Amino acid sequence: MMNLCETADCIPPFQEVCPEAFQYTAEKPSVLQINLGRKCNLACKHCHLACGPNRKEMISREVLEACLQVYQRHGYDTIDLTGGAPEMCPDLKWFIGEAKKLCSRIILRSNGVIWLEKGYEDFPQFFADHHVELYLSLPYYRAKEADRQRGEGTFDREIRCIQALNGLGYGREPDKVLNLVYNPNGALLPPPQEAMEKEYKERLFKDYGIRFNSLFCITNNPMGRFSQFLQKSGNLEKYMRKLYQALNPSTFEGMMCRRQISVGYDGQVYDCDFNQAGELPAAGGKTIFDLAHEAYQKRRIVFGRHCYGCTAGSGSS
Repeated sequence: MMNLCETADCIPPFQEVCPEAFQYTAEKPSVLQINLGRKCNLACKHCHLACGPNRKEMISREVLEACLQVYQRHGYDTIDLTGGAPEMCPDLKWFIGEAKKLCSRIILRSNGVIWLEKGYEDFPQFFADHHVELYLSLPYYRAKEADRQRGEGTFDREIRCIQALNGLGYGREPDKVLNLVYNPNGALLPPPQEAMEKEYKERLFKDYGIRFNSLFCITNNPMGRFSQFLQKSGNLEKYMRKLYQALNPSTFEGMMCRRQISVGYDGQVYDCDFNQAGELPAAGGKTIFDLAHEAYQKRRIVFGRHCYGCTAGSGSS
């Protein structure tokens, strides 16, 4: 899939505004992020990977085994699982069980509502038993706005799932971390994170008795399904200019690409999940199988204009 935002010539290439010191990965890696596949039970409007029920791509056990080898060899401290819907990967439970033998911190990013579907009902208890840190997408604390992004009825279903997580200790016990993720509804920048978190906590507790640890405000990146929306509505150039004008140099040091690798379902290695969407492999074009037999090495980061999405305002890394 073409990286559609690269057609927006209204702003300079990202590497021209990013200082040379931040154009390389850090001396020590931190996060091994693994995209388990593009298949998802939802087709959210802001999805940068255009995941959905009709996608077939799924990670193999062979790739997952290589990820475990790389984790040990390179010295990461966190495994970050994403998708699609990670729960739709047949090897997910096996992998978490194996990863727990090596890694104390496993993150999983979910839409939550999949746990109400047949065959997925036991995942909340499984995650609680393995102390998996959960990041749930909840675009807003009211149904109307949330359903507009993710589909009719998804908000009410997710509220039920979050309440069930609270019943298992998530958001209440120190070893069961529950974080929520906010995305703007459209070509807008997110509000300040601290204020939005306070608003979410007050409203969700008052209306539904829900508790959670932290809220992360993520800028909609002009990739995948969201990029297609911007093009069709004639807002791509305007949105790219908005990101550029909101550039915050203080976010450069904390860009996620500096301390992680992102592994695609096919084993290809990227600097981040957004580069996966743009089909921009990490420098050298290596796969996870190559890295399983090599020591960690610093590399020059591959940038695109979509990197403005991670450095606008307070940053999205």
